[in-house]
Amino acid sequence: MSVRAEPEDPFRLSDEVVDAVAALRPITATLWGVPGHDAEWDDLSPEGHDRACARLVSFLPRVRSTGEGDRWACLASDVLADFLRLELDRHASGDHLGDLNSIASPFQLVRIVFDMMDGATEPGWRAQVARLETIDVALEGYRRSLARGLETGLAACARQVRAAIAQGQVHAGPRSFFHTLPAAMEAASVRDPKLRARLADGALHACDAFRRFSGWLETAYLPRASPTDGVGRARYLREARRFLGMEIDPEGTYAWGWRELANIARQMHTLAGDIAPGKTVRETLELLSTDPLHSAESLEAFLDQMRARQRQALDQLAGTQFDVPEQVRRLDVKLAPPGGPLGAYYVSPSEDFARAGSVWYSPGDGQRFPLFDQIATAYHEGFPGHHLQIGTQIALTSRLSRLHRVADGYAGYAEGWALYTEQLMAELGYYEKPEYLFGMLSCQMARACRVVIDIGCHLALPIPADQPFHGGQAWSFELGVEMLTAMAGLTPEHAASEMTRYLGWPGQAISYKVGQRVILELRDEERARLGTAFDARDFHARVLGCGNVGLDHLRRLVLASPHPRA
Repeated sequence: MSVRAEPEDPFRLSDEVVDAVAALRPITATLWGVPGHDAEWDDLSPEGHDRACARLVSFLPRVRSTGEGDRWACLASDVLADFLRLELDRHASGDHLGDLNSIASPFQLVRIVFDMMDGATEPGWRAQVARLETIDVALEGYRRSLARGLETGLAACARQVRAAIAQGQVHAGPRSFFHTLPAAMEAASVRDPKLRARLADGALHACDAFRRFSGWLETAYLPRASPTDGVGRARYLREARRFLGMEIDPEGTYAWGWRELANIARQMHTLAGDIAPGKTVRETLELLSTDPLHSAESLEAFLDQMRARQRQALDQLAGTQFDVPEQVRRLDVKLAPPGGPLGAYYVSPSEDFARAGSVWYSPGDGQRFPLFDQIATAYHEGFPGHHLQIGTQIALTSRLSRLHRVADGYAGYAEGWALYTEQLMAELGYYEKPEYLFGMLSCQMARACRVVIDIGCHLALPIPADQPFHGGQAWSFELGVEMLTAMAGLTPEHAASEMTRYLGWPGQAISYKVGQRVILELRDEERARLGTAFDARDFHARVLGCGNVGLDHLRRLVLASPHPRA
Protein backbone atom coordinates (compact mmCIF):
# COMPACT_ATOMS: atom_id res chain seq x y z
CA MET A 1 0.00 0.00 0.00
CA SER A 2 1.49 3.31 -1.08
CA VAL A 3 1.15 6.44 0.94
CA ARG A 4 0.90 9.71 -0.93
CA ALA A 5 3.46 12.23 0.27
CA GLU A 6 2.17 15.53 1.53
CA PRO A 7 2.71 18.27 -1.06
CA GLU A 8 5.47 20.67 -0.12
CA ASP A 9 4.87 24.32 0.67
CA PRO A 10 5.61 26.06 -2.65
CA PHE A 11 6.92 29.16 -0.88
CA ARG A 12 9.52 27.22 1.10
CA LEU A 13 10.42 25.20 -1.98
CA SER A 14 10.81 28.43 -3.95
CA ASP A 15 13.25 29.72 -1.34
CA GLU A 16 15.23 26.52 -1.69
CA VAL A 17 15.34 26.83 -5.48
CA VAL A 18 16.56 30.45 -5.28
CA ASP A 19 19.35 29.40 -2.91
CA ALA A 20 20.29 26.48 -5.17
CA VAL A 21 20.34 28.64 -8.31
CA ALA A 22 22.40 31.31 -6.51
CA ALA A 23 24.98 28.72 -5.46
CA LEU A 24 25.12 27.15 -8.92
CA ARG A 25 25.06 30.45 -10.82
CA PRO A 26 26.72 33.26 -8.84
CA ILE A 27 26.37 35.66 -11.79
CA THR A 28 22.60 35.16 -11.63
CA ALA A 29 22.74 35.62 -7.86
CA THR A 30 24.33 39.04 -8.31
CA LEU A 31 21.88 40.01 -11.06
CA TRP A 32 18.96 38.96 -8.87
CA GLY A 33 20.45 40.77 -5.88
CA VAL A 34 20.74 37.58 -3.82
CA PRO A 35 23.65 38.01 -1.38
CA GLY A 36 26.44 35.65 -0.50
CA HIS A 37 27.99 34.75 -3.88
CA ASP A 38 29.48 37.99 -5.22
CA ALA A 39 33.06 36.69 -5.00
CA GLU A 40 32.28 33.58 -7.07
CA TRP A 41 31.73 32.64 -10.71
CA ASP A 42 29.45 30.17 -12.45
CA ASP A 43 31.03 27.02 -13.77
CA LEU A 44 30.32 27.81 -17.42
CA SER A 45 31.87 24.60 -18.72
CA PRO A 46 29.74 21.81 -20.22
CA GLU A 47 30.15 19.83 -16.99
CA GLY A 48 29.08 22.82 -14.92
CA HIS A 49 25.91 23.20 -16.96
CA ASP A 50 25.20 19.50 -16.59
CA ARG A 51 25.56 19.70 -12.79
CA ALA A 52 23.23 22.70 -12.63
CA CYS A 53 20.67 20.85 -14.76
CA ALA A 54 20.83 17.78 -12.55
CA ARG A 55 20.23 19.89 -9.45
CA LEU A 56 17.22 21.60 -11.00
CA VAL A 57 15.77 18.28 -12.18
CA SER A 58 15.75 17.11 -8.57
CA PHE A 59 13.17 19.75 -7.68
CA LEU A 60 10.54 18.76 -10.24
CA PRO A 61 8.95 15.85 -8.30
CA ARG A 62 8.57 18.11 -5.28
CA VAL A 63 6.44 20.77 -7.01
CA ARG A 64 2.79 20.44 -6.01
CA SER A 65 0.12 20.16 -8.67
CA THR A 66 -1.59 23.27 -9.97
CA GLY A 67 -4.81 23.96 -8.08
CA GLU A 68 -3.62 22.77 -4.68
CA GLY A 69 -3.74 25.51 -2.06
CA ASP A 70 -4.97 29.08 -2.08
CA ARG A 71 -4.64 31.52 -4.94
CA TRP A 72 -1.12 32.68 -4.13
CA ALA A 73 0.14 29.19 -3.32
CA CYS A 74 -1.17 28.02 -6.71
CA LEU A 75 0.63 30.90 -8.39
CA ALA A 76 3.85 30.07 -6.53
CA SER A 77 3.61 26.45 -7.71
CA ASP A 78 2.91 27.49 -11.29
CA VAL A 79 5.82 29.95 -11.39
CA LEU A 80 8.20 27.39 -9.90
CA ALA A 81 7.17 24.64 -12.32
CA ASP A 82 7.39 27.05 -15.24
CA PHE A 83 10.86 28.23 -14.23
CA LEU A 84 12.19 24.69 -13.90
CA ARG A 85 10.71 23.54 -17.21
CA LEU A 86 12.13 26.53 -19.10
CA GLU A 87 15.59 26.07 -17.61
CA LEU A 88 15.63 22.35 -18.36
CA ASP A 89 14.32 22.95 -21.88
CA ARG A 90 17.19 25.35 -22.54
CA HIS A 91 19.67 22.73 -21.41
CA ALA A 92 18.04 19.92 -23.38
CA SER A 93 18.12 22.11 -26.50
CA GLY A 94 21.84 22.72 -26.04
CA ASP A 95 21.44 26.48 -25.82
CA HIS A 96 24.43 26.78 -23.47
CA LEU A 97 26.71 25.35 -26.16
CA GLY A 98 25.95 28.13 -28.65
CA ASP A 99 25.15 30.95 -26.25
CA LEU A 100 27.04 33.84 -27.85
CA ASN A 101 25.44 37.02 -29.11
CA SER A 102 25.83 40.79 -29.01
CA ILE A 103 23.70 41.59 -25.97
CA ALA A 104 22.58 38.84 -23.59
CA SER A 105 25.07 35.97 -23.51
CA PRO A 106 27.65 35.05 -20.85
CA PHE A 107 30.20 37.08 -22.80
CA GLN A 108 28.33 40.28 -21.84
CA LEU A 109 27.27 39.14 -18.36
CA VAL A 110 30.82 38.40 -17.22
CA ARG A 111 31.54 42.11 -17.71
CA ILE A 112 28.15 43.59 -16.77
CA VAL A 113 27.96 41.76 -13.44
CA PHE A 114 30.52 44.20 -12.03
CA ASP A 115 28.03 47.06 -12.56
CA MET A 116 25.73 45.46 -10.02
CA MET A 117 28.29 44.76 -7.33
CA ASP A 118 28.87 46.73 -4.14
CA GLY A 119 31.36 49.51 -4.83
CA ALA A 120 30.83 51.42 -1.58
CA THR A 121 32.33 49.14 1.08
CA GLU A 122 35.54 47.21 1.62
CA PRO A 123 33.75 43.80 1.60
CA GLY A 124 32.19 44.76 -1.73
CA TRP A 125 35.59 45.57 -3.18
CA ARG A 126 37.05 42.34 -1.84
CA ALA A 127 34.36 40.49 -3.78
CA GLN A 128 35.16 42.46 -6.94
CA VAL A 129 38.86 41.70 -6.56
CA ALA A 130 38.13 38.01 -6.07
CA ARG A 131 36.14 37.95 -9.30
CA LEU A 132 38.79 39.88 -11.21
CA GLU A 133 41.48 37.47 -10.10
CA THR A 134 39.49 34.42 -11.27
CA ILE A 135 37.72 35.82 -14.33
CA ASP A 136 39.93 33.72 -16.60
CA VAL A 137 38.55 30.55 -14.99
CA ALA A 138 34.98 31.61 -15.81
CA LEU A 139 35.89 32.53 -19.38
CA GLU A 140 37.80 29.27 -19.88
CA GLY A 141 34.74 27.25 -18.85
CA TYR A 142 32.66 29.33 -21.24
CA ARG A 143 35.21 28.78 -24.02
CA ARG A 144 34.99 25.02 -23.51
CA SER A 145 31.18 25.12 -23.83
CA LEU A 146 31.39 27.10 -27.05
CA ALA A 147 34.04 24.71 -28.36
CA ARG A 148 31.71 21.79 -27.59
CA GLY A 149 29.02 23.60 -29.54
CA LEU A 150 31.32 23.82 -32.55
CA GLU A 151 31.88 20.07 -32.35
CA THR A 152 28.16 19.28 -32.13
CA GLY A 153 26.87 21.68 -34.79
CA LEU A 154 25.54 24.34 -32.40
CA ALA A 155 27.73 27.23 -33.47
CA ALA A 156 26.59 30.84 -33.12
CA CYS A 157 26.29 32.85 -36.30
CA ALA A 158 29.28 34.79 -37.58
CA ARG A 159 27.67 38.21 -37.15
CA GLN A 160 27.23 37.61 -33.41
CA VAL A 161 30.81 36.38 -33.09
CA ARG A 162 32.16 39.51 -34.78
CA ALA A 163 30.07 41.69 -32.45
CA ALA A 164 31.44 39.87 -29.39
CA ILE A 165 35.00 40.19 -30.69
CA ALA A 166 34.54 43.97 -31.08
CA GLN A 167 33.18 44.22 -27.52
CA GLY A 168 36.02 42.09 -26.18
CA GLN A 169 38.59 44.32 -27.83
CA VAL A 170 37.12 47.29 -25.97
CA HIS A 171 37.20 45.36 -22.67
CA ALA A 172 40.85 44.47 -23.33
CA GLY A 173 41.99 47.88 -24.53
CA PRO A 174 42.75 51.36 -23.17
CA ARG A 175 39.04 52.28 -22.89
CA SER A 176 38.24 49.19 -20.84
CA PHE A 177 35.84 49.50 -17.93
CA PHE A 178 38.32 47.54 -15.82
CA HIS A 179 40.78 50.45 -15.93
CA THR A 180 38.22 52.61 -14.08
CA LEU A 181 38.09 50.37 -11.02
CA PRO A 182 41.16 51.67 -9.11
CA ALA A 183 39.78 55.23 -9.22
CA ALA A 184 36.36 53.97 -8.14
CA MET A 185 37.91 52.22 -5.14
CA GLU A 186 39.76 55.42 -4.28
CA ALA A 187 36.53 57.39 -4.48
CA ALA A 188 34.92 54.89 -2.11
CA SER A 189 37.64 55.67 0.47
CA VAL A 190 38.83 52.06 0.71
CA ARG A 191 42.37 52.54 2.00
CA ASP A 192 43.75 49.01 2.27
CA PRO A 193 46.98 49.24 0.19
CA LYS A 194 47.24 45.49 -0.38
CA LEU A 195 43.67 45.33 -1.63
CA ARG A 196 44.30 48.31 -3.93
CA ALA A 197 47.38 46.58 -5.36
CA ARG A 198 45.41 43.37 -5.93
CA LEU A 199 42.66 45.39 -7.64
CA ALA A 200 45.12 47.05 -10.01
CA ASP A 201 46.62 43.67 -10.90
CA GLY A 202 43.16 42.11 -11.17
CA ALA A 203 42.00 44.80 -13.61
CA LEU A 204 44.97 44.07 -15.88
CA HIS A 205 44.30 40.34 -15.51
CA ALA A 206 40.66 40.87 -16.60
CA CYS A 207 41.75 42.87 -19.64
CA ASP A 208 44.18 40.12 -20.59
CA ALA A 209 41.51 37.44 -20.11
CA PHE A 210 39.17 39.25 -22.51
CA ARG A 211 42.05 39.78 -24.95
CA ARG A 212 42.83 36.06 -25.00
CA PHE A 213 39.16 35.04 -25.22
CA SER A 214 38.48 37.48 -28.07
CA GLY A 215 41.58 36.21 -29.84
CA TRP A 216 40.27 32.65 -29.60
CA LEU A 217 36.91 33.75 -30.96
CA GLU A 218 38.61 35.42 -33.91
CA THR A 219 41.08 32.69 -34.81
CA ALA A 220 39.34 29.45 -33.77
CA TYR A 221 35.60 30.12 -33.57
CA LEU A 222 34.79 32.66 -36.27
CA PRO A 223 36.05 30.54 -39.20
CA ARG A 224 33.64 27.77 -38.14
CA ALA A 225 30.71 29.99 -37.14
CA SER A 226 27.38 29.67 -38.91
CA PRO A 227 27.09 32.03 -41.89
CA THR A 228 23.28 32.14 -41.55
CA ASP A 229 21.55 34.82 -39.45
CA GLY A 230 18.03 33.37 -39.38
CA VAL A 231 17.30 30.47 -37.04
CA GLY A 232 14.32 28.93 -38.86
CA ARG A 233 10.73 28.28 -37.89
CA ALA A 234 11.10 25.53 -35.28
CA ARG A 235 13.69 27.28 -33.14
CA TYR A 236 12.02 30.66 -33.59
CA LEU A 237 8.66 29.47 -32.28
CA ARG A 238 10.38 27.79 -29.33
CA GLU A 239 12.26 30.97 -28.48
CA ALA A 240 9.17 33.16 -28.91
CA ARG A 241 7.24 30.90 -26.52
CA ARG A 242 10.00 31.32 -23.95
CA PHE A 243 9.91 35.08 -24.19
CA LEU A 244 6.14 35.49 -24.33
CA GLY A 245 4.62 32.69 -22.29
CA MET A 246 2.12 32.15 -25.08
CA GLU A 247 1.97 30.61 -28.54
CA ILE A 248 1.82 32.86 -31.57
CA ASP A 249 0.74 32.47 -35.16
CA PRO A 250 3.89 33.90 -36.77
CA GLU A 251 2.29 34.75 -40.11
CA GLY A 252 -0.68 36.40 -38.39
CA THR A 253 1.61 38.33 -36.05
CA TYR A 254 3.76 39.37 -39.03
CA ALA A 255 0.70 40.76 -40.84
CA TRP A 256 -0.42 42.56 -37.65
CA GLY A 257 3.03 44.10 -37.36
CA TRP A 258 2.71 45.63 -40.82
CA ARG A 259 -0.72 47.05 -39.89
CA GLU A 260 0.80 48.58 -36.75
CA LEU A 261 3.54 50.18 -38.85
CA ALA A 262 0.96 51.80 -41.12
CA ASN A 263 -1.10 53.08 -38.19
CA ILE A 264 1.87 54.61 -36.39
CA ALA A 265 3.19 56.09 -39.65
CA ARG A 266 -0.11 57.96 -40.16
CA GLN A 267 0.12 59.46 -36.66
CA MET A 268 3.74 60.47 -37.18
CA HIS A 269 2.89 62.10 -40.52
CA THR A 270 0.23 64.26 -38.85
CA LEU A 271 2.59 65.33 -36.06
CA ALA A 272 5.44 66.04 -38.46
CA GLY A 273 3.23 68.66 -40.08
CA ASP A 274 2.82 70.39 -36.72
CA ILE A 275 6.51 70.25 -35.78
CA ALA A 276 8.11 71.12 -39.12
CA PRO A 277 5.52 72.16 -41.71
CA GLY A 278 6.42 70.96 -45.17
CA LYS A 279 8.87 68.30 -43.99
CA THR A 280 8.39 64.56 -44.33
CA VAL A 281 8.49 62.19 -41.35
CA ARG A 282 12.04 61.20 -42.25
CA GLU A 283 13.13 64.84 -42.53
CA THR A 284 11.49 65.61 -39.19
CA LEU A 285 13.33 62.71 -37.58
CA GLU A 286 16.58 64.04 -39.02
CA LEU A 287 15.83 67.54 -37.72
CA LEU A 288 15.05 66.37 -34.21
CA SER A 289 18.11 64.12 -34.20
CA THR A 290 20.58 66.79 -35.26
CA ASP A 291 19.26 70.23 -34.25
CA PRO A 292 21.02 71.54 -31.10
CA LEU A 293 17.75 73.25 -30.07
CA HIS A 294 16.24 69.80 -29.56
CA SER A 295 19.23 68.34 -27.74
CA ALA A 296 20.81 68.48 -24.29
CA GLU A 297 23.99 70.56 -24.32
CA SER A 298 26.07 67.88 -22.59
CA LEU A 299 25.90 64.30 -21.41
CA GLU A 300 25.54 65.39 -17.80
CA ALA A 301 22.73 67.78 -18.71
CA PHE A 302 21.02 64.91 -20.53
CA LEU A 303 21.30 62.62 -17.50
CA ASP A 304 20.01 65.41 -15.24
CA GLN A 305 16.93 65.81 -17.43
CA MET A 306 16.27 62.08 -17.32
CA ARG A 307 16.54 62.13 -13.50
CA ALA A 308 14.12 65.05 -13.33
CA ARG A 309 11.59 63.19 -15.50
CA GLN A 310 11.69 60.20 -13.19
CA ARG A 311 11.18 62.30 -10.09
CA GLN A 312 8.27 64.23 -11.58
CA ALA A 313 6.46 61.08 -12.70
CA LEU A 314 7.00 59.39 -9.35
CA ASP A 315 5.77 62.37 -7.37
CA GLN A 316 2.67 62.93 -9.48
CA LEU A 317 1.46 59.42 -10.32
CA ALA A 318 2.04 57.55 -7.06
CA GLY A 319 -1.39 57.09 -5.48
CA THR A 320 -3.31 58.26 -8.54
CA GLN A 321 -2.43 55.88 -11.37
CA PHE A 322 -0.23 53.47 -9.43
CA ASP A 323 0.32 51.96 -6.01
CA VAL A 324 4.03 52.60 -5.40
CA PRO A 325 5.83 50.76 -2.60
CA GLU A 326 8.08 53.03 -0.56
CA GLN A 327 11.19 51.08 -1.59
CA VAL A 328 10.50 51.84 -5.25
CA ARG A 329 10.72 55.61 -4.78
CA ARG A 330 14.52 55.42 -5.10
CA LEU A 331 15.86 55.21 -8.66
CA ASP A 332 19.37 55.86 -10.00
CA VAL A 333 20.24 57.10 -13.51
CA LYS A 334 23.77 56.27 -14.68
CA LEU A 335 26.12 56.23 -17.67
CA ALA A 336 26.97 52.72 -18.89
CA PRO A 337 30.64 51.75 -19.38
CA PRO A 338 31.87 51.62 -23.00
CA GLY A 339 31.93 48.47 -25.06
CA GLY A 340 28.28 47.38 -24.90
CA PRO A 341 25.40 47.79 -27.35
CA LEU A 342 23.93 51.26 -27.76
CA GLY A 343 20.71 52.35 -26.05
CA ALA A 344 19.41 52.23 -22.50
CA TYR A 345 18.73 49.40 -20.08
CA TYR A 346 17.41 48.83 -16.57
CA VAL A 347 19.06 46.97 -13.68
CA SER A 348 16.69 45.77 -10.96
CA PRO A 349 17.06 46.40 -7.23
CA SER A 350 18.48 43.70 -5.00
CA GLU A 351 15.89 41.63 -3.20
CA ASP A 352 16.45 43.65 -0.01
CA PHE A 353 16.49 46.97 -1.95
CA ALA A 354 19.99 47.72 -0.62
CA ARG A 355 20.89 48.13 -4.29
CA ALA A 356 18.48 50.56 -5.89
CA GLY A 357 16.99 50.05 -9.31
CA SER A 358 18.93 51.92 -11.98
CA VAL A 359 18.61 53.08 -15.58
CA TRP A 360 21.86 52.91 -17.59
CA TYR A 361 22.45 54.92 -20.76
CA SER A 362 24.91 53.93 -23.49
CA PRO A 363 24.76 56.86 -25.96
CA GLY A 364 27.87 56.03 -28.01
CA ASP A 365 30.59 58.48 -28.96
CA GLY A 366 28.41 61.32 -30.25
CA GLN A 367 28.64 64.86 -28.96
CA ARG A 368 24.94 65.59 -29.32
CA PHE A 369 22.21 64.16 -27.09
CA PRO A 370 18.77 64.46 -28.74
CA LEU A 371 15.82 64.53 -26.37
CA PHE A 372 12.79 63.95 -28.59
CA ASP A 373 12.69 60.15 -28.24
CA GLN A 374 14.46 59.87 -24.87
CA ILE A 375 11.50 61.11 -22.84
CA ALA A 376 9.56 57.96 -23.75
CA THR A 377 12.66 55.85 -23.13
CA ALA A 378 12.95 57.32 -19.63
CA TYR A 379 9.38 56.25 -18.84
CA HIS A 380 9.97 52.83 -20.41
CA GLU A 381 13.17 51.96 -18.56
CA GLY A 382 12.43 53.80 -15.33
CA PHE A 383 9.12 54.91 -13.85
CA PRO A 384 6.40 53.85 -14.54
CA GLY A 385 7.99 51.18 -16.75
CA HIS A 386 10.51 48.58 -15.70
CA HIS A 387 11.34 50.23 -12.37
CA LEU A 388 7.76 50.20 -11.12
CA GLN A 389 7.00 46.74 -12.50
CA ILE A 390 10.12 45.02 -11.16
CA GLY A 391 10.26 47.01 -7.94
CA THR A 392 6.63 46.24 -7.15
CA GLN A 393 7.23 42.57 -7.84
CA ILE A 394 10.22 42.42 -5.48
CA ALA A 395 8.25 44.27 -2.78
CA LEU A 396 5.26 41.88 -2.83
CA THR A 397 6.70 39.64 -0.14
CA SER A 398 3.30 38.79 1.34
CA ARG A 399 1.89 37.17 -1.81
CA LEU A 400 4.62 36.25 -4.29
CA SER A 401 7.21 33.53 -3.79
CA ARG A 402 10.86 34.49 -3.55
CA LEU A 403 11.64 32.96 -6.95
CA HIS A 404 8.75 34.88 -8.48
CA ARG A 405 10.00 38.13 -6.97
CA VAL A 406 13.65 37.93 -8.02
CA ALA A 407 13.74 35.89 -11.25
CA ASP A 408 13.61 37.56 -14.65
CA GLY A 409 10.41 35.95 -15.89
CA TYR A 410 8.97 36.68 -19.32
CA ALA A 411 9.99 39.52 -21.61
CA GLY A 412 6.44 39.66 -22.97
CA TYR A 413 5.17 40.76 -19.57
CA ALA A 414 8.08 43.06 -18.64
CA GLU A 415 8.60 44.71 -22.03
CA GLY A 416 4.89 44.73 -22.76
CA TRP A 417 4.26 46.66 -19.55
CA ALA A 418 7.09 49.09 -20.28
CA LEU A 419 5.81 49.78 -23.80
CA TYR A 420 2.27 50.10 -22.47
CA THR A 421 3.45 52.81 -20.08
CA GLU A 422 5.04 54.77 -22.92
CA GLN A 423 1.60 55.06 -24.50
CA LEU A 424 -0.10 55.60 -21.15
CA MET A 425 2.11 58.61 -20.45
CA ALA A 426 0.86 60.10 -23.72
CA GLU A 427 -2.73 59.51 -22.58
CA LEU A 428 -1.88 61.27 -19.30
CA GLY A 429 -0.35 64.30 -21.06
CA TYR A 430 3.32 63.81 -20.12
CA TYR A 431 4.69 64.56 -23.59
CA GLU A 432 4.17 68.29 -23.26
CA LYS A 433 5.92 69.17 -26.54
CA PRO A 434 4.80 67.80 -29.91
CA GLU A 435 8.33 66.60 -30.59
CA TYR A 436 8.20 64.46 -27.43
CA LEU A 437 4.94 62.86 -28.57
CA PHE A 438 6.52 62.36 -31.99
CA GLY A 439 9.47 60.74 -30.23
CA MET A 440 7.17 58.39 -28.33
CA LEU A 441 5.61 57.36 -31.63
CA SER A 442 9.06 56.81 -33.10
CA CYS A 443 9.79 54.47 -30.18
CA GLN A 444 6.53 52.63 -30.86
CA MET A 445 7.48 52.53 -34.52
CA ALA A 446 10.84 50.98 -33.68
CA ARG A 447 9.06 48.21 -31.74
CA ALA A 448 6.65 47.62 -34.62
CA CYS A 449 9.63 47.43 -36.96
CA ARG A 450 11.03 44.77 -34.63
CA VAL A 451 7.97 42.59 -35.16
CA VAL A 452 8.25 42.48 -38.93
CA ILE A 453 12.06 42.40 -39.01
CA ASP A 454 12.41 39.67 -36.38
CA ILE A 455 9.76 37.35 -37.77
CA GLY A 456 10.61 38.16 -41.38
CA CYS A 457 14.35 37.56 -41.02
CA HIS A 458 14.21 34.42 -38.91
CA LEU A 459 11.38 32.76 -40.85
CA ALA A 460 12.54 34.05 -44.26
CA LEU A 461 9.15 35.63 -44.96
CA PRO A 462 9.13 38.10 -47.86
CA ILE A 463 8.19 41.73 -47.40
CA PRO A 464 4.52 41.90 -48.52
CA ALA A 465 4.22 42.90 -52.15
CA ASP A 466 1.79 45.74 -51.37
CA GLN A 467 4.18 47.47 -48.96
CA PRO A 468 5.84 50.73 -50.03
CA PHE A 469 8.99 49.63 -48.23
CA HIS A 470 10.71 47.30 -50.72
CA GLY A 471 7.53 45.29 -51.33
CA GLY A 472 8.15 41.75 -52.49
CA GLN A 473 11.84 41.69 -51.56
CA ALA A 474 13.59 39.29 -49.22
CA TRP A 475 14.79 40.59 -45.87
CA SER A 476 18.46 41.34 -45.33
CA PHE A 477 20.55 42.96 -42.62
CA GLU A 478 20.87 46.07 -44.78
CA LEU A 479 17.12 46.38 -45.36
CA GLY A 480 16.50 46.10 -41.62
CA VAL A 481 18.98 48.91 -40.95
CA GLU A 482 17.30 51.00 -43.64
CA MET A 483 13.85 50.49 -42.10
CA LEU A 484 15.04 51.44 -38.62
CA THR A 485 16.78 54.60 -39.86
CA ALA A 486 14.09 55.71 -42.29
CA MET A 487 10.99 54.88 -40.27
CA ALA A 488 12.08 54.97 -36.61
CA GLY A 489 14.79 57.64 -36.78
CA LEU A 490 17.68 55.56 -35.44
CA THR A 491 21.20 56.54 -36.42
CA PRO A 492 22.85 54.08 -38.82
CA GLU A 493 25.20 52.99 -36.03
CA HIS A 494 22.32 52.36 -33.61
CA ALA A 495 20.24 50.64 -36.29
CA ALA A 496 23.11 48.27 -37.09
CA SER A 497 23.50 47.50 -33.40
CA GLU A 498 19.77 46.78 -33.15
CA MET A 499 19.74 44.51 -36.20
CA THR A 500 22.65 42.52 -34.78
CA ARG A 501 20.69 42.20 -31.53
CA TYR A 502 17.54 40.90 -33.23
CA LEU A 503 19.41 38.34 -35.26
CA GLY A 504 21.26 37.02 -32.22
CA TRP A 505 18.29 37.00 -29.82
CA PRO A 506 15.41 35.45 -31.82
CA GLY A 507 11.92 36.01 -30.48
CA GLN A 508 12.87 38.66 -27.92
CA ALA A 509 12.30 41.63 -30.22
CA ILE A 510 8.59 40.90 -30.69
CA SER A 511 7.93 40.71 -26.94
CA TYR A 512 7.45 44.48 -26.65
CA LYS A 513 4.58 44.98 -29.06
CA VAL A 514 2.98 41.59 -28.45
CA GLY A 515 3.05 42.14 -24.68
CA GLN A 516 1.68 45.67 -25.06
CA ARG A 517 -1.09 44.32 -27.28
CA VAL A 518 -2.16 41.80 -24.62
CA ILE A 519 -2.24 44.43 -21.85
CA LEU A 520 -4.19 46.89 -23.99
CA GLU A 521 -6.68 44.16 -24.93
CA LEU A 522 -7.09 43.31 -21.25
CA ARG A 523 -7.72 46.96 -20.43
CA ASP A 524 -10.33 47.21 -23.18
CA GLU A 525 -12.06 44.07 -21.90
CA GLU A 526 -12.12 45.37 -18.36
CA ARG A 527 -13.45 48.76 -19.44
CA ALA A 528 -16.22 47.03 -21.38
CA ARG A 529 -17.02 44.72 -18.46
CA LEU A 530 -16.95 47.34 -15.68
CA GLY A 531 -18.18 50.42 -17.54
CA THR A 532 -18.06 53.52 -15.34
CA ALA A 533 -16.74 51.41 -12.45
CA PHE A 534 -13.45 50.82 -14.29
CA ASP A 535 -10.57 52.35 -12.37
CA ALA A 536 -7.13 52.63 -13.99
CA ARG A 537 -5.27 52.44 -10.69
CA ASP A 538 -7.06 49.20 -9.82
CA PHE A 539 -6.31 47.77 -13.26
CA HIS A 540 -2.63 48.63 -12.96
CA ALA A 541 -2.52 47.13 -9.46
CA ARG A 542 -4.08 43.97 -10.80
CA VAL A 543 -1.56 43.61 -13.62
CA LEU A 544 1.45 44.44 -11.44
CA GLY A 545 0.12 42.37 -8.55
CA CYS A 546 0.45 39.22 -10.66
CA GLY A 547 4.20 39.55 -10.83
CA ASN A 548 5.97 38.60 -14.03
CA VAL A 549 4.10 35.69 -15.64
CA GLY A 550 3.54 34.41 -19.14
CA LEU A 551 1.02 36.36 -21.18
CA ASP A 552 -1.49 33.51 -21.25
CA HIS A 553 -1.24 33.25 -17.47
CA LEU A 554 -1.53 37.05 -17.09
CA ARG A 555 -4.85 37.06 -18.92
CA ARG A 556 -6.27 34.34 -16.68
CA LEU A 557 -5.05 36.01 -13.49
CA VAL A 558 -6.29 39.50 -14.33
CA LEU A 559 -9.72 38.38 -15.47
CA ALA A 560 -10.15 36.16 -12.41
CA SER A 561 -9.29 38.92 -9.91
CA PRO A 562 -12.21 41.27 -9.22
CA HIS A 563 -10.46 42.85 -6.24
CA PRO A 564 -6.92 43.72 -7.38
CA ARG A 565 -5.67 45.12 -4.09
CA ALA A 566 -7.26 42.41 -1.95
